[in-house]
Amino acid sequence: MLFYDYVLLITLAAIWGSSFIFMRVLAPALGPVVTTDMRLLIAGIVLTLFLRLKNQRLDLAKNLKRYIIIGLLNSGIPFLLFSFAALYLPSSISVIINSLTPLFGVFFSIFWLNEKITAKKISGIALGIVGVIIIRGSGNIELTPMTTIAMGACVLATMLYGLASTYVKLHAKDIAPSAVAAGSQLVAGVLLLPLICFFPIRVELSLTIALTTIAFAVLCSAIAYVIFYRLLNNLGTTKALSVTFLIPVFGFVWGYIFLREEITMIMVIGSLFVLSGIYFVTEKESPQ
Repeated sequence: MLFYDYVLLITLAAIWGSSFIFMRVLAPALGPVVTTDMRLLIAGIVLTLFLRLKNQRLDLAKNLKRYIIIGLLNSGIPFLLFSFAALYLPSSISVIINSLTPLFGVFFSIFWLNEKITAKKISGIALGIVGVIIIRGSGNIELTPMTTIAMGACVLATMLYGLASTYVKLHAKDIAPSAVAAGSQLVAGVLLLPLICFFPIRVELSLTIALTTIAFAVLCSAIAYVIFYRLLNNLGTTKALSVTFLIPVFGFVWGYIFLREEITMIMVIGSLFVLSGIYFVTEKESPQ
């Protein structure tokens, strides 16, 4: 693994960690639907232009059904759920729950990809669940019906991420990863666009909000996906996905710096359970 790859990996973690800060700022102003849809549309357009510059094609007619499924499962619905949660939860809580994604990826892989069930994987899933329960009891948030629903929304989002990754492995291996990123986000953005009529912008649109929205979409979706797929090509899937271990660290740091969110010992303990669970389910099994 080259030094440049380490730099890219840390950069990607910092970018994706900041996405939870952006949602905490934008969701109360624009509403979860507009925040999500603008992120999808702008990122999809930017990535499509990027593909055109590389002389790559989306093959939209051929791959439309798969783009719809991947776009809704891996972008549209999870982004919407996390944006909703941003109305009620500190970003530091959401970013830790997001770390459950690899656990659900393994869970769905066991059922649909016939991956081997091992004691380590079962232990990892259990540790992840315990970690979320600990975080739910964190003194950093008031436990109300809405904060509990918001945490449930985050967990559901990570389940959809895991389901989507399994679907991609089964049904989209023939599509270039960069095309999957562009096509799925663009299509999901178009599908969610009519919802804006029912959930309009909550405040008067300002230049600051507009520029923040563009930065959010370009940085956290378009540029982030370009970096991620470069890492996939350079390092392979397992090493590229190790970014998951770093995202919570940056989520905590950005939340503390920009939103003055408190980091409690209970949150740290819960985070350690979640990250330990990820380690167990992603660690390569020793040959027998």
